[in-house]
Amino acid sequence: MTTSQSSNDMILGEGEYRYRPVPGWPQLPLGWSFYEVAGVAVDSRDRVFVFSRSDHPVCIFEPDGTFVSSWGEGVLTHAHGITIAPDDTVWCTDDWDHTVRRFTPDGMLLQTLGTSKTPSETGIEWLDYRTIKQPAGPFNLPTNLAIAPDGSLYIADGYGNCRVHKFDPSGQLLFSWGESGSGPGEFNLPHGIAIDAAGLVYVADRENSRVQIFTPEGEFLREWTETERPMQVRFDRQGIAWVCDVGWKAGRFPWQTPPTDPPHGAYVRGYDAATGRLIAKFGGSDDPCAPGQFFAPHDLCIDSHGSIYVGEVVQSAGGNRGLVDPSCHSIQKFERIH
Repeated sequence: MTTSQSSNDMILGEGEYRYRPVPGWPQLPLGWSFYEVAGVAVDSRDRVFVFSRSDHPVCIFEPDGTFVSSWGEGVLTHAHGITIAPDDTVWCTDDWDHTVRRFTPDGMLLQTLGTSKTPSETGIEWLDYRTIKQPAGPFNLPTNLAIAPDGSLYIADGYGNCRVHKFDPSGQLLFSWGESGSGPGEFNLPHGIAIDAAGLVYVADRENSRVQIFTPEGEFLREWTETERPMQVRFDRQGIAWVCDVGWKAGRFPWQTPPTDPPHGAYVRGYDAATGRLIAKFGGSDDPCAPGQFFAPHDLCIDSHGSIYVGEVVQSAGGNRGLVDPSCHSIQKFERIH
């Protein structure tokens, strides 16, 4: 990685995967704040949908950062994940509400999966995945959704459960898999999820620090372990798998105590999905609030030009307790250098 003094000429990444941070992206209306950005996705027009834990849950921006509109006020209670379907409908995972909902691009509710404010019975105590007594059905604090090439829906049910649920395109539950643990097909907080062009399922098994890969039927195939507490997986149009790692730092939960000293920083990493080979990464600085660096990356997405957008939950990860400057960036755009 090479860097320079200004974010205007800073270059991140390596090889053919090199990026430049875009300063000042995006432009929010005066007086608005994201607080923190849990999810980010792009539609077929490369408009960016930012899902934040703020008074304006879904904000839409043009690629240049121009504000378009917002929606979700009074409807969405706690942002976690966002996925845009090929028809540009928008799936939002509302973890505190225990639901996953589908909206039109301008915010009209079309469909709800799960029962509002009604978690499934896993026996979990507080948010400690180590206390889950049994896996259960949808949902207990679900995390993210991915859409298969055939329209099937896969939902990671992570904070209060230890499962992945597969639904048909109409939203009927087909089956689920997973239980607590660190063996093949087991999960300790399945947080992110993605589907490749062949229909294989990639699950960011966060507290096991790995990405597990499954067949469409949930059969374990292999895992990637060159990652540290992965939050999300996304594919670009060339089939490269991009993963945002939150790394290890002093967190708000006892099980987030770093296993190494010093703690490891946060990264964005790109993998050749066919081989699992790491081909690019950036981040990891001791100055996580500097341009191009990360404190708590939670989601990322890639537009048609290869630009990467990364949303962060800085406040939940320690900004609201003085572990980092609370004004640290909540979202960044990285423009690909071709």
